[in-house]
Amino acid sequence: MFILRVLDSTLEEAWDRFVESHPNGTFFHRAGWKHVIEKAFGHRALHFMTEQDGQVTGIMPLVWMKTRLFGDAMISMPFCVYGGPLAVDDYTAGKLYEHAQILMEDSRTNALELRFRDPPSPREGWVPGPELYVTFRKAIGADHERNMKAIPRKQRAMVRKGIQNGLTSVADRNADRLHAIYAESVRNLGTPVFHRNYFRLLMEQFGNDVDITTVFDKETPVASVMNFYFREEVLPYYGGGTTAARSVAANDFMYWEVMRRAADRGCRMFDFGRSKTGTGSFAFKHNWGFQEQKLNYMFRLKPGEAIPEINPTNPKYRLFIKAWKKLPLPVANAIGPYIVRGIG
Repeated sequence: MFILRVLDSTLEEAWDRFVESHPNGTFFHRAGWKHVIEKAFGHRALHFMTEQDGQVTGIMPLVWMKTRLFGDAMISMPFCVYGGPLAVDDYTAGKLYEHAQILMEDSRTNALELRFRDPPSPREGWVPGPELYVTFRKAIGADHERNMKAIPRKQRAMVRKGIQNGLTSVADRNADRLHAIYAESVRNLGTPVFHRNYFRLLMEQFGNDVDITTVFDKETPVASVMNFYFREEVLPYYGGGTTAARSVAANDFMYWEVMRRAADRGCRMFDFGRSKTGTGSFAFKHNWGFQEQKLNYMFRLKPGEAIPEINPTNPKYRLFIKAWKKLPLPVANAIGPYIVRGIG
């Protein structure tokens, strides 16, 4: 018998087993994101799943984001690179889409967004998102020297510069130290910062599947990144460097240290995550020898609505970004969490 269920604590283990076994499953599909997003941002998570004869056949992680500044949308999954529905077959996928559409219509939400890494099957009434985001993924091996040689020459020289500068790194769970560095980095880019509690919740929820790599110049932490682990993949996700990091090649050294440690952990895929085309982040990842892969986002829109453009490349945010870069860091840290909760 085919059953649709709302995710609750009794179903989380079965949900995660399905994600682990599905070829398109990712770290962002895990049930724990429901708790993190609800606690950190106050959004309503609407995760649901399907069963057939007692077996999970599909999942849909879905969050309703309703904010005064940025409007109203349902996203699978906000704050994540991937997270669209997973199903065993097209029939089940169709049922997941149908129920998500019902939730959208019942709530009178303006838009429903599904985030896929690989191209999904076309669906009537759904429109593809703009070709704005790409991801970068590359296989790595157990041999550090081979991984180093696989980095293009100019970028490899930057990694070696960091080594020659005597930089060191640690892998631990110090979310507060990461947040201090990350906050400075994103302020300098004109982006609001998350509350430090969000980072703490991620560490608490996902345990040993999350760690933090921090780079030190002598005794001073200058770069730090939070890494997610899933199956044999590593995804360095929330990271940045201080103003002093660039002169000593700390960011370059940091990602090498993430790669080196991940290889020792048994990871065989390095996922550099999402970037917007034409940005500095996009160029940086290209310099590592990674080739971009278009992300396939899909939208269902309320009649008369357009695809939301809540991103820094939207011209209407240019003045905001310029002003944000000039804010004193304590002010940016105080205001940022209230703004960023609507930028999923």
